[in-house]
Amino acid sequence: DHWPALEQLFGASGACGGCWCMAWRVPRGGKTWEAMKGEPARCAMKALVEAGQAHGVLAFEGDTAVGWCSLGPRSHFPRLERVRAYRRTDTEGVWSINCFFIPRAWRGQGLSRLLLTRAVEVCEQRGARAVEGYPVTLTRAGARLPAAFAWMGPLPIFERLGFTTVQAEPPSKPLVRRISPARR
Repeated sequence: DHWPALEQLFGASGACGGCWCMAWRVPRGGKTWEAMKGEPARCAMKALVEAGQAHGVLAFEGDTAVGWCSLGPRSHFPRLERVRAYRRTDTEGVWSINCFFIPRAWRGQGLSRLLLTRAVEVCEQRGARAVEGYPVTLTRAGARLPAAFAWMGPLPIFERLGFTTVQAEPPSKPLVRRISPARR
């Protein structure tokens, strides 16, 4: 029902560089990803949405979408297994929160924290044993990381919601998890 709002939020750039929140959904990077970006990614995301296979939460100001957070069973994001820092063997029942998009005008107002809170609730309502994230650290080489590079979410918002780091090799790519309350 909210596809038009998502399409308007992502705009002509497809959120970021023609991604359309498909980066983690393709099995390979490189040429496969380059061929997917732009209109092919928009069509693929729309097909997933229409099939009920793409999940996320939107933040609205009135009728206008001002933020997005992607979520879903980890198995829906095959590219995670291609990144050594995120490989795991205990992924049964794990849901992933792996992408945030907040336009520049709406950044710095706490939307990522609100989106994450709601995304965790949705994952747990759908039976997630654990919820996983791949946040970015806010600094790199001592300099503050630009907000545009924080599309997987900043680490502190995950930590405030009870996520703990389960692996961080390299340290710039922490994998965090929160065990669902029903599973504790």
